Amino acid sequence: MAPTAAEQHTRKAVGLAARDASGHLSPLAITRRSTRDDDVVIRILYCGICHSDLHGIKNDWKNAKYPMVPGHEIAGEVNEVGKNVTKFKTGDRVGVGCMVNSCQSCESCNKGFENHCPGIIPTYNLVDLDGTITYGGYSSMVVVHERFVVRFPDTIPLDKGAPLLCAGITVYSPMKYHGLNVPGMHLGVLGLGGLGHVAVKFGKAFGMKVTVISSSPGKKQEALERLGADAFIVSKNDKEMKAAMSTMDGIINTVSANIPMAPFLGLLKPNGKMIMVGLPEKPMEISPFALVATNKTLAGSLIGGMRDTQEMLDLAAKHGVTADIEVIGAEYVNTAMERLAKADVRYRFVIDIGNTLDKAAAATT
Repeated sequence: MAPTAAEQHTRKAVGLAARDASGHLSPLAITRRSTRDDDVVIRILYCGICHSDLHGIKNDWKNAKYPMVPGHEIAGEVNEVGKNVTKFKTGDRVGVGCMVNSCQSCESCNKGFENHCPGIIPTYNLVDLDGTITYGGYSSMVVVHERFVVRFPDTIPLDKGAPLLCAGITVYSPMKYHGLNVPGMHLGVLGLGGLGHVAVKFGKAFGMKVTVISSSPGKKQEALERLGADAFIVSKNDKEMKAAMSTMDGIINTVSANIPMAPFLGLLKPNGKMIMVGLPEKPMEISPFALVATNKTLAGSLIGGMRDTQEMLDLAAKHGVTADIEVIGAEYVNTAMERLAKADVRYRFVIDIGNTLDKAAAATT
């Protein structure tokens, strides 16, 4: 049977897809669109595994569109560019983060905050403007409008840089826009996982005093000696928490579990700010007195715009900020998801797409 007109204008690719809420990932033949005038074609070499990928494939947020190819921490090389592309050329080291399109014309887009666009198109699991379902970075290649592509500085390895496209911008953006990037300020980082360990590194890059707040005493040595934090508080230790009351200018809250907020708001100085970047499943319960009494702020932040994402990467290169990773093959991805569900990773899994995806696909066929 002859190919349809639509099929003639697509590219064949392979991805790791979940077919249902079991979340089991296996190879799937997919298609990518042909190169448009403003597009960049990217051969994917690495893709980080974000905790939201696990939520997505399990349909925890009740919005899954199967088959789902997750992944929004994409690092690779440019294979081809459209005729209008000016920022990239073949061979460039590039990345794609949590979004691949937006309306590109609203107030937020015009100000560089595409992440606030009402028409934002996430990198996977949504219908794009052309009517196709977006597939993420657990795949061999991707075609993206150049506006949503960033350049990796030469000093950042692609595998260690990939998680910065989600975890990095997720903590960098609120630090920038809430004034938590001033040398000498005291920053608390609540939770030491994929987001938290990068927040510690950016806090130190900004010249801040950084205190990690964690329920896991076993992370203390690593936080202080390897990540460079200045202090460590065990959140279950009442004596340590009391000693730190009213000492912090701001807290980046990376915790996705439902926890009592009042004790942690108590760590803030008057006029201090807590910025939520984790996503607890249940609504929070907060006494208004915990905020009103000393003029404290509780805010939220979701990734960042494309200009800020490039700025974040450039700053990371200047200060040597990368993610701490465990590189895995495509064949290991389901085991990695099981481990991620148990928080058994330090601190980000990254799939070696370039060297292992095709082999994994061939093994299953």
